[in-house]
Amino acid sequence: MQNIAVIGAGTMGRGIAYSAAAAGLSVIVQDVSNTSLHNAEEDIRKQFERAVRKEWVSKEMADERRDTIQFTTEISEAAKDRDLVIEAVLEIMELKTSIFKQLDDLTPPHAILATNTSTMSPTEIAAQTSRPEKCLALHFFNPVPKMKLIEVICGLETSEDTINKAIGFGKSIGKECVKINEFPGFAVSRMNCLIGNEAMNMVMEGVGTPEDIDKAMKLGLNHPMGPLELADLVGLDTRLRNMHYLYETLGEKYRPCPILTKYVKAGRLGRKSGKGFYDYT
Repeated sequence: MQNIAVIGAGTMGRGIAYSAAAAGLSVIVQDVSNTSLHNAEEDIRKQFERAVRKEWVSKEMADERRDTIQFTTEISEAAKDRDLVIEAVLEIMELKTSIFKQLDDLTPPHAILATNTSTMSPTEIAAQTSRPEKCLALHFFNPVPKMKLIEVICGLETSEDTINKAIGFGKSIGKECVKINEFPGFAVSRMNCLIGNEAMNMVMEGVGTPEDIDKAMKLGLNHPMGPLELADLVGLDTRLRNMHYLYETLGEKYRPCPILTKYVKAGRLGRKSGKGFYDYT
């Protein structure tokens, strides 16, 4: 598991790529957008600079590992000769299954295919390939370089060998792994989306301001970040897609809060748009 490809150069993809490269693995990042690739390259450069300032790594080693990362718009270039390919695109099932179909044709037979989905079925995604036993979900958390956990989610036909290799990969990049059997929302997202949605309902009902609700959760339950701050960080559009999926699969208690739908329609997507439950401008 030395040669890694990351499909998607957004926030999660670039975080995964940095973490793997920082651990000394060979990394290729693919995205259809040159702009996204450029932004990813800049962000990864800043991450390595920060690591040098913190004295986690020497400048020479940081430069060496950063320079080994390749960036491409061609999925065929990214997929060849890879041991592990991690898809990190939008939470849209049709997009993920389309990518997995391509990867199945382009990667070597031994390659493991992983989706970074936070809610969607790795079994359904794997069914689009000829190697479901080599497919699973690796759910990283934002921001990837800081967050220690990877949920290793097993699909219906994921083999023990694939699970063990995935956990070995996680350990090799300094992460703790938990093995989760597939069910909608897995473990963390299932709980986190419910907490965040209830916090949004409380804002809508006038129970408290976003600031006070987040403060209550941080000081009262020792959460490192309030649920509304976290939703803004993840992206309210992403959270809404997750809530729709959980509502469809798990029922009424996951019905998206109306204020979440309203904010997304208004373009208030959180940090990435400059405004969500908080103003970042």
